[in-house]
Amino acid sequence: MAQYFGIMDGSGSTWGVRVPDLPGCYGGGGSPSEALADAISAAREWAEDRAGKGFSLPAPTPLDQLVREEVQANEVIVNIPLLLDSGRPVKANLSLDAALLAEIDIAAKQRGLTRSSFIASAAREKILAEASS
Repeated sequence: MAQYFGIMDGSGSTWGVRVPDLPGCYGGGGSPSEALADAISAAREWAEDRAGKGFSLPAPTPLDQLVREEVQANEVIVNIPLLLDSGRPVKANLSLDAALLAEIDIAAKQRGLTRSSFIASAAREKILAEASS
């Protein structure tokens, strides 16, 4: 998983995050948490679009350089984890409690997802939440 840095600023109910290494990649929200989540999602979309056009991702700028060159007063650095799919599905054998599996199936059906896509989505969300904290 790639790790980029974003620069957050804002106050009250207006917050924004820019990702200098990903030109044009921004996130925003009514709170710092919302802005960070939006920036993580925007970074994934930005990278998927770039990869779809045959371009590689830029290397992340070292933190000390970013602080010297990009960060202004009242701005903070935030971690932007970038978890991209490889496009190559792999079968995995999982053991889960029967009641949990039944709830997964219900939740997946409510969202119009397969069991596999639901579990993958939940795992991705957990990984990104921990990586950005």
